[in-house]
Amino acid sequence: MKQYFIRQVAVSLVAGVTLWGCGNQLNVDPVQSVPEDKALQTASDVKGALVGCYDGFGSNNFASGAIQYTPDLLADDGEIRFNGTFATLLQYYQKAMLANNTQVRDTWTSAYSTINRVNNVLENLSKLDTDAERAAAEGEALFLRGTIYFNLVRLFARTWGDGDNTVNPGVPLVLKSTKAPITSEYSIPRNTVAQVYTQVIADLTKAETDLKNGKLTTDGVTAEGAAAILSRVYLAQGEYAKARDAADRVIQSGRYALEIEFGNVFNDYVNRKGVPSREAIFSSLITIQDGTNDLLTYYGASDYGGRGDIRVQSKHLAQYEQGDIRGDFFYQGSNGQVYTQKYIDQFSNVTQVRLAEMYLTRAEGNLLAGTQVGDTPLNDVNLIRERAGLAPLKTADRTAILKERKLELMFEGELLHDLRRTKRNISSSVAYNAPNLILPIPQREIDVNKLLVQNQGY
Repeated sequence: MKQYFIRQVAVSLVAGVTLWGCGNQLNVDPVQSVPEDKALQTASDVKGALVGCYDGFGSNNFASGAIQYTPDLLADDGEIRFNGTFATLLQYYQKAMLANNTQVRDTWTSAYSTINRVNNVLENLSKLDTDAERAAAEGEALFLRGTIYFNLVRLFARTWGDGDNTVNPGVPLVLKSTKAPITSEYSIPRNTVAQVYTQVIADLTKAETDLKNGKLTTDGVTAEGAAAILSRVYLAQGEYAKARDAADRVIQSGRYALEIEFGNVFNDYVNRKGVPSREAIFSSLITIQDGTNDLLTYYGASDYGGRGDIRVQSKHLAQYEQGDIRGDFFYQGSNGQVYTQKYIDQFSNVTQVRLAEMYLTRAEGNLLAGTQVGDTPLNDVNLIRERAGLAPLKTADRTAILKERKLELMFEGELLHDLRRTKRNISSSVAYNAPNLILPIPQREIDVNKLLVQNQGY
């Protein structure tokens, strides 16, 4: 097991993040705390509000923790162990959530609060000075909204194709800002899964187009970031040619490159003083001044400032081939337990999507579409294996591709979604479409909005 020097950083921590597309740090401005329902009067107001959208997206209750550990805990079949004291996360791990689970509530609330900020920006694009600024701001805002809704529908609704997508309830689509006082006009029902996916694709497609000519924030999301999330959406739908093409656009852009060393992908504050990995397509920025992240909190041992709640078990470690560098990317904490080395620093950025995933998506898309766009499935898979120190495969079927995807992206929040979209059961007793893999609509929302229908089993 590799050991790292444990740094002691004395700072006052306040939850707060901004985001990276690629390049340098996004400027943190006090205007990011502008109330989400404040009227935006000037171009400066709109720009500041857009930074605030990134801030909301990257909160611990959403993109810097919740959307990763929630599906990871739900997907477990003995490969990890949750040993924490928080009943909210224990319910995830035991697949026995209650409708009054406060973490479920906080994830939902954080998402819709940020969506409200985004809608406020979209309604005030005219305040910006040029068409180029308006297009860039629109692209960034639509990317955030589309990505939030995609994560919400994956967590709070039945997976695509499990029954009738045009009937299955998804999540409410709120496409206009809400401002005080809150009245009954803001009570809306859940849109269908199909309607949510249609909106997600529309938002992300327009975002990719808008962002081709640049972005408004210094280092916000790029067009390739929108394409990368689109590739996930199309995979979820079984639209393999479209997933392949979206991933290929990211790869062919030439803006990103695989890290030579697997360890350099993660913990960028340790490795590069906060400069994101060249492999990172889109990341949440965690600053020393005002940031923290819940990935270290739960996945990291106390040696590095974490709680040590999510522990890696031998059942997972046994899945790596001899010589696989990824199989050594773990450490033993002072408590004798094993933890992933992906999150060992409190102030390192949280990568939301990275280039290795695009190669694996292109491989799967090409394989299932019977094509060789960009490269062959075998070559794409072997590129990832080579970086991991493994011998190349001679053939690549879907089982091999999905295995590489699991081991490459483990602990990054995608396993549950991959299992559900490929209709692979979680365990012998938990089917891929089991109701207890879907989060409940928060009880508080049900109580306030009588038009909301609760999920099965709650």
